[in-house]
Amino acid sequence: MQQSGIMDVLTESLVNGWLLEGDGGGRELDWHDITNWVPEHGAIWVHLDRYADESKRWLREESGIDPVVCDILLAEETRPRAMLMKGGLLVVMRGLNQNPGQDPEDMVSVRVWIEEHRIVSTRTRPLLAVNDIHQALEQGVGPASTGQFLVMLAGRLLARVGVFIDDIEDAVSELEDRILDSGRQEFRRILSDSRRQVISVRRYLAPQREALNQLYRETTPLLTDEVRASLRETADRITRYIEDLDAVRDRAAVTHEELVSRLSEKLEQRMYVLSVVAVIFLPLGFLAGLLGVNLAGIPMAQNPAAFFWFCVILAAVFVVQFAVLKFLKWL
Repeated sequence: MQQSGIMDVLTESLVNGWLLEGDGGGRELDWHDITNWVPEHGAIWVHLDRYADESKRWLREESGIDPVVCDILLAEETRPRAMLMKGGLLVVMRGLNQNPGQDPEDMVSVRVWIEEHRIVSTRTRPLLAVNDIHQALEQGVGPASTGQFLVMLAGRLLARVGVFIDDIEDAVSELEDRILDSGRQEFRRILSDSRRQVISVRRYLAPQREALNQLYRETTPLLTDEVRASLRETADRITRYIEDLDAVRDRAAVTHEELVSRLSEKLEQRMYVLSVVAVIFLPLGFLAGLLGVNLAGIPMAQNPAAFFWFCVILAAVFVVQFAVLKFLKWL
């Protein structure tokens, strides 16, 4: 029973375990296979849950990985980067958070330690890009080496970013048309959300591009010329996506300014109308209030036609005011 409990804990900490067969296929491994693995068996990929206690114990006590690397693989917060260290490559990348109920721009990190015959990665939350590689290995079209694994992971992460950027561009374009047609105030929140998403994604894409560029420049037997060329192409795609994000951000800012300008114009027009009405009715109200005082000596107080003549006077005052406002071009 105790042995069974230990295996359950181990299974929970192991997200994926694969032996790369070198032809795009792979064989799924359990903890027993990983524990008994030697480089002669071929390259393996071990993907762990960072929060699991057994993952932490295995990394620090049994994996043989440098403690500094283990600290990064288990760190709470990380930024995209790449480091060539003794014995391997450490790469930290981020992908869109496409888990149910989550914001895509809350990007999820994946930390990868790559040796010649072993890949050890950790996650904080599930990533569809990692699932893609898992499925590719099942179908026999996965990575054949540790270097190709890195290329595939970077490409899968970036593919979903491209779809996200296209969706944001379409949304901003639609908002531009709708704002020009109506200028409704509720579009301000949608525009603000779009700008926030763009800024959040760009925040991690820029260092991710620098990390891949750094890998391209590194001289290490872990990365063949073909792998480096693929990494360079991926970095170029990130550059294009960053430029697209900048363009979307600028378009959203201009659209937001146009919306604010239109709303300000509407407010100014309404305030102008109210001001004109106040100017016209202020003297009329003054006269009506003055003649409404219950005191002796009010002109024409005993004249039956007084109300008629008073209305005539008010109309005359209105006409004079209107003419003056027209002359001053206030109307």
